[in-house]
Amino acid sequence: MARYKPRSKNTGLVQGSIRPAIQPILALLIVCSLAASARGETAAGRFFLMGTGYIHIKNMHTGIETSVKLLGPNGEVNDDAFDRIDEVFEFPTREKGEHISPRLIFMLDYFADLVAPGKTINLVSGYRSPGHNASVREAGGNAAKTSAHMDGMALDFYIDGVDGKTLWNIIRRRNCCGVGYYGEATIHLDAARPRFWEASTSKVRTGQSDFNRRIYISADFDRYMSEDTVRLSFSSVSDFGFGIGPAVAIVDDAKGHKKAASARIKSEDNATCLMIEDRKASHFIRLPLPAGLRDGKYRFKIDFCRRPFKQMPQSILSNVIEVRGTRLSSAFTALADDRC
Repeated sequence: MARYKPRSKNTGLVQGSIRPAIQPILALLIVCSLAASARGETAAGRFFLMGTGYIHIKNMHTGIETSVKLLGPNGEVNDDAFDRIDEVFEFPTREKGEHISPRLIFMLDYFADLVAPGKTINLVSGYRSPGHNASVREAGGNAAKTSAHMDGMALDFYIDGVDGKTLWNIIRRRNCCGVGYYGEATIHLDAARPRFWEASTSKVRTGQSDFNRRIYISADFDRYMSEDTVRLSFSSVSDFGFGIGPAVAIVDDAKGHKKAASARIKSEDNATCLMIEDRKASHFIRLPLPAGLRDGKYRFKIDFCRRPFKQMPQSILSNVIEVRGTRLSSAFTALADDRC
């Protein structure tokens, strides 16, 4: 049997190696390719549910509307688009220092594309200040005391020609979010705790959420890379003035018993109990993911170190996030910027 013989040197390949002159070019191509994927926090893979990335939404009370592309040219969240969405939602962007929940808008885009691609989303109720939310309740409206509308994480909407009950059923089967149906075409959608209800089961005025009993915490995005910093936000808060421990368990089971890693909340001091005194503070809890965290799905388990009410849980679990890969260092991407 003939044995394999490497090509001779005058072909440019020796023992399967690459011609020396080509090696630097190939290396540069690899560096540029890796750097391109590492640059920026691309939203293209950040969410479990995403539509086409184009959305047309109109506020039915103010008449303000916008048609925007949610992603920028490199796949990152388009800040300009979200500024315009905030205007439609009547969300005070500068005061809050953030946008309407990105997870909410990408989920909205996903479900709207599923049932009525390209049609206008008619916004009935977007952001509500705590004062506005209280006035809606006093007027007898279906507004919870701890409504996610106050956190910029909810909207009530309808799409012309789409049956509200049908859309409600589609969303609730995904178990991704909060979705309520009160009759006719309008439904409620939020990016808080997964749950569903109808008018007869809403429990809006039963006191179920008093004493922070239903307090919840969630991440801005669904997917992260190891060593990314996660921004967490509380919702369903009935009363502020509670404290959380800075040490956070990263768990990989639904009940929070299987600890996979630990992380520590960023803070300006070394306090053993971080106080959450107002809504704005409750939306800017930053948690760097530990290096070497293996790929997989996780939740954050946060312990309360100050509970103003005995009815309040001792700890809570976040929504599910997925960790995939390791982000390249800023020094690496800076070097690539000079070379590519």
